[in-house]
Amino acid sequence: MQSGPLAGGRVPYITLKEIEVAREKQPLPGRYPVTFGEVELLRDLDRPDGWMLSVGGVPQSYVDLSDPSYLEFSYVQLMATVVDCLPDGPVDAVHVGGGACTFPRYVSASRPGSRHIVVEPDEKLVQLVRDQLRLKSVPRLKVRMLDGRTAVTGLSDGSADLFVLDAFSGATMPVELATTEYMAEVSRILRPAGTLVINVADGSGLAFAKRVVSTVAGVFRHVALLGEPGILRGRRFGNLVIAASTAELPVGPLTRRTAGGLTQARCMWGEDLSKFVAGARPIHDGDAVLAPVPPPAVFG
Repeated sequence: MQSGPLAGGRVPYITLKEIEVAREKQPLPGRYPVTFGEVELLRDLDRPDGWMLSVGGVPQSYVDLSDPSYLEFSYVQLMATVVDCLPDGPVDAVHVGGGACTFPRYVSASRPGSRHIVVEPDEKLVQLVRDQLRLKSVPRLKVRMLDGRTAVTGLSDGSADLFVLDAFSGATMPVELATTEYMAEVSRILRPAGTLVINVADGSGLAFAKRVVSTVAGVFRHVALLGEPGILRGRRFGNLVIAASTAELPVGPLTRRTAGGLTQARCMWGEDLSKFVAGARPIHDGDAVLAPVPPPAVFG
């Protein structure tokens, strides 16, 4: 596509279709208004097709448009480890928290034939990801532009193999998505052998994370907690991953793969996890609970 004058002095006419094709080939870095504020799309100078989506200076999503198996964030690598340890084959997945849809891309690449429902309330953000980050290239993906509480009421009993909860408002997890009542809805939606995966962020003392684990354990029989040792000890703010199911979790493979993966991490379960959360009360709708906010130094 030419952008300058032609030899005869004529200026080429560029159609809207050509602009759409050009944008499909190459995203445009910059700041974009969305429904709930503004996001910034940043190019990764080290990876030709790597792009970061940032909200208020907080990195929210990273995608490599040519390699959906590449996962930049360590907590997403841990989430992927959980899914990789599940039985082979495609899954029906629900993702609460869309962003750039990093995880649906990964699951579709690693488990062809998977189907996805992505819940993301920010309509303009969804459109941005469609326009700039090739969301249409992800097969069998549907987006429901609703909040996480409303969306689950419309999902059928036993309709999902995988439920991924990775929803944040800025840098904090919405507490209404961490309650016993919400987990009961998630349990209803999951099939008997289905798996719940949650990203939760916390810092010193891990009081909030312990309460979320306690909440999940009150609904699901089998629970595991994955995290880097420094975060699990409360030495620094960071992300932890909770895996839960009414069926047994593959804790053996999870323990081995987290210890030897790209992100050196621990997998806590059983008695160790019970001791870890001892005394932490489950969260219920209406409880006065504040999700932790990361210190400014976390994101520079």
